Amino acid sequence: MLNLYKILFFLTTIIGTLIAISSYSWLSMWMGLEINLLSIIPLLKDSNNMFPSESALKYFITQSLASSILLLSIILSLNLKEFFMENFQFLTLIMNSALLTKMGAAPFHAWFPEVMEGLNWMTGLLMLTWQKIAPMILIFYSCNLSMFFLLIILISTIFSGILGLNQISLRKILTYSSINHISWMLASMLYSQVTWMIYFSIYSLITFNIVIIFNFLKIFYLNQLFSSLNYSKSLKFSFLLNFLSLGGLPPFLGFFPKWLVINNLILNKFYFLSLLLILFTLITLFFYLRICFSTIMLNTKETLIYIPKKLNFKIFLINFISLSGLLICTLILNYV
Repeated sequence: MLNLYKILFFLTTIIGTLIAISSYSWLSMWMGLEINLLSIIPLLKDSNNMFPSESALKYFITQSLASSILLLSIILSLNLKEFFMENFQFLTLIMNSALLTKMGAAPFHAWFPEVMEGLNWMTGLLMLTWQKIAPMILIFYSCNLSMFFLLIILISTIFSGILGLNQISLRKILTYSSINHISWMLASMLYSQVTWMIYFSIYSLITFNIVIIFNFLKIFYLNQLFSSLNYSKSLKFSFLLNFLSLGGLPPFLGFFPKWLVINNLILNKFYFLSLLLILFTLITLFFYLRICFSTIMLNTKETLIYIPKKLNFKIFLINFISLSGLLICTLILNYV
């Protein structure tokens, strides 16, 4: 039976984000974020999730705290204009900290892996992709090149690389991967909105591909992954290439947005920042490769041509577009 309440809350989650990103005043942006928050809580509370109450409560508490801080900064900016004209950096620091907490960027990320661990794959996909849009676009409005933003970018890429190394839960691996991609997206925001849009779209597409396969096979941990992918070489191949694409290896689509970000940073003389981003992304690529090698080597019953019936042609088409997209995307580079 189709749950109508899920459709209703999913639509209001989308409406909340659209209100937030299309508003002219900070107060209506805050209202959009609140509609989004209150709509997604019933989706987190779904009985299909592993720990619905725990995830919903943790998410609600952290997001409410961030919303309160954001509202405080908005009220202060409206009522104490003379004070904040002189202390503008202080106001933007409070506001951006609240938005970064909503997004899950390090060092405000502690809630993110814990919430993700209690969710099923489709709700997790919503958390990894859609819930990033509103805070990211609001950061555009107050994003200025400051030491604070550079520190956030560096801390996000360092934390995600190191904390992701010892994980056996696939949801936590994707969460730390998401935090790593947040650092790249924040770096892309510094100078180009188009680069951010391309990055976010490609990241969402690759994450969607991986999550669809995980959801179909109902796997949540690494040991399940090794046994579940042993039925089909084609399924294993597309899955592993998506992981490599998420890590940003050159032949795949995931390399394209990172290429654009590095290009922008180097053109604006951010040599050290781009070097650190690349180095710490290699750590995330290492644990992707570790998963890939283990899955390739541990094989029991495999056939070359067997494709699971439920994994239909559409999913393989999306995978093909995702994996061969770099050829098409090089044409887009002329328009960026």
